[in-house]
Amino acid sequence: MSEAHTHSSFYRFVTLPEPERVAQRLREISTALGGNILVAPEGISAAIAGPALALADFEQALQQDPAFDGAFQGMWFKHSACTTRPFTLIKVHTKPEIVAFGVPGVSGLREHADPAKPDTHVPPERWRELIHEPDVVVLDNRNSFEFRLGRFANAIDPEVAHFRDFPAYVAEHAEAWKTQGKRIAMYCTGGIRCEKTSAWMQDQGLTVYQLDGGVVNYFETMPDAQRDWEGELFVFDKRIAIDTHLQETPTTAEDVYAGLPDEAWRLARAKRLDPAG
Repeated sequence: MSEAHTHSSFYRFVTLPEPERVAQRLREISTALGGNILVAPEGISAAIAGPALALADFEQALQQDPAFDGAFQGMWFKHSACTTRPFTLIKVHTKPEIVAFGVPGVSGLREHADPAKPDTHVPPERWRELIHEPDVVVLDNRNSFEFRLGRFANAIDPEVAHFRDFPAYVAEHAEAWKTQGKRIAMYCTGGIRCEKTSAWMQDQGLTVYQLDGGVVNYFETMPDAQRDWEGELFVFDKRIAIDTHLQETPTTAEDVYAGLPDEAWRLARAKRLDPAG
């Protein structure tokens, strides 16, 4: 590639009464970038990349453009460097949810949260202590192929193929965890999957914590993250995986999916998403 790219991931649960109007404006201001942006009535989620100046211009517009009515002010952007250009094209979609949970009525919107329930977010420094406490179950809220590539030490793989399968795993184990007096420390890549899950798990009577900002924030915050993390972190773009210093690794899609018949479609998709450029 002729110019280095920076990767940016972000999300926010916020009520958007006109998702398609928001999406159209996003298409207009993101033409210099590549990646995927999802817009739904419950908010926005994105993984994008581009030259540093173009990315900065987009992030500023996202927060300040009058078309968004202040919905994205103060957005938390997580950045990482790129050797491989992560995306070739920019795609902006509207969907019913920014992340499909599979349980009707569950929302990540803060305005729907019960203020009487404790905040589940845990910063990286506290997370390091929490996951080593004896009554804590460290639960990986990602797909199994992601877990196999890398995970927190002592984490449990729920062995799910899709995020929408995760609630069934929790429901199956919730009573045993409560009987045993277990607390649940849950994590995912950037935090969005845990946002959808945490309040619902509290409704099941569980004491649950989520790693604020996900594994990406842990890597960014903790310079010695390799003390707690085993392996690499899968990322949903052409880089495939990054290490604990947010640097791209030599891992390929074949390394991740080869020999896994149930994941053959993911390998085929990865190849489709990897045109020259």
